[in-house]
Amino acid sequence: MSSHSHLYGTCFIMFLLLSKLAFAQLSSNHYDNTCPKSLSTIKSIVHNAVGCDASVLLDDTSSFTGEKSANANANSIRGFEVIDSVKSKVESLCPGVVSCADILAVAARDSVVAFGGPSWTVQLGRRDSTAASSSAVNTNIPSPLMDLNDLISNFAKKGFRAHTIGQARCILFRQSIYNETNIDSEFATSLKSNCPSSGGDDNLSPLDATSSVLFDNGYFRDLVNNKGVFHSEQQLFNGGSTDSQVTTYSTIIGTFYADFANAMVKMGNLSPLTGTDGQIRTNCRKIN
Repeated sequence: MSSHSHLYGTCFIMFLLLSKLAFAQLSSNHYDNTCPKSLSTIKSIVHNAVGCDASVLLDDTSSFTGEKSANANANSIRGFEVIDSVKSKVESLCPGVVSCADILAVAARDSVVAFGGPSWTVQLGRRDSTAASSSAVNTNIPSPLMDLNDLISNFAKKGFRAHTIGQARCILFRQSIYNETNIDSEFATSLKSNCPSSGGDDNLSPLDATSSVLFDNGYFRDLVNNKGVFHSEQQLFNGGSTDSQVTTYSTIIGTFYADFANAMVKMGNLSPLTGTDGQIRTNCRKIN
């Protein structure tokens, strides 16, 4: 992964915290004795690249179709080679100790920090899934065509309300830029240059057009100015119940950073595999 755009292809899910969640059996110092150099190793490799049960990392097999080829991820989610590099280095330090799921959680935090965003304490001790499900991704990841009520309902299932930032494929926002009435006309025209009315389905455009290589609140400023790429994005600022939240985040970056960090902690504690469940994969792309 040699450029900012590659890392931004791995979308960060931004959750607004609604309720507290217990930390199961996770702790921030889980590897202090068993693999003390693991966190610094992850940070170093992620920083150089910049420029959660880890099921998303599994390649398809004869027994299951994984998450990489799911509709929401196909030709969009990327950066797997960075995780491969981290895992290889960590395995050389402490074989069979650090899970791919924990590597993902730490890498997400270090990536945000590398782009100028907030930091948070990552709770550790997850174990890796031994399966993945394309259908689960297609069912649970919100469609870019959703209206506000559907978005809220989708994330409420996990105790959140939310949306995503990163890079968007043309096929997922073509309808918006050619047919929506609540999108800035000049912005729509600029997107059309990379997303023709037919063809170019996999062409990518940043969801945050004003500061695509910084982790800041530019995404929310874009929404206030009717420059949401997806239909579902602009629904967050379209005369509905989330307008005030978007306005706050667009003007007070500290509030956004604090909520984002808290939400990432919560997301990292959604039913993690711990104890003897799952496994510690030797290769993140396949089960042991």
